[in-house]
Amino acid sequence: MEEIAYRAGLTRRTVYNLFGSKEEIALSLIARAEADDARYRALMTSNEDAVALMELVLIDSARWCLANPALAFLALAPAVRPSVELPRDRPSFQGLVRDILKLGQVQARIRPDETAEFMTLILLGVYGQAMLNALPKGVIEESEIRRIIRLVLEGIGVARP
Repeated sequence: MEEIAYRAGLTRRTVYNLFGSKEEIALSLIARAEADDARYRALMTSNEDAVALMELVLIDSARWCLANPALAFLALAPAVRPSVELPRDRPSFQGLVRDILKLGQVQARIRPDETAEFMTLILLGVYGQAMLNALPKGVIEESEIRRIIRLVLEGIGVARP
């Protein structure tokens, strides 16, 4: 906490008045990163291809995770497991992914036979596990993220041309 206070130009007491713990600071930083989705939402509004947009979002997320491994671990392995219900009090990465999946369903690029909410949990579960495995190595290939997206969106089996 002293290092955090020093880097922020605050006293340790001020930091403790603002945050109860280092974990609370980390969760605040994660929430700030999740809320920074304006660029992706603008691409959604311009009807960007949903599959390409999903790749962009998850590749950007992977880069953030690898650059911030301690925060990424907290984000990827939360104490409370995600549910279909999104947080009502703030934007979330889960909400962004769900909205991209819904866009893909409208564009007929993503299977319509499952709800976007359910596919979001599956996609983020597989992606989260892949990132947790990648964090110790410090690298994940973009092709691996594209493969995860393809497997979830198309199902397991032979890839469609």
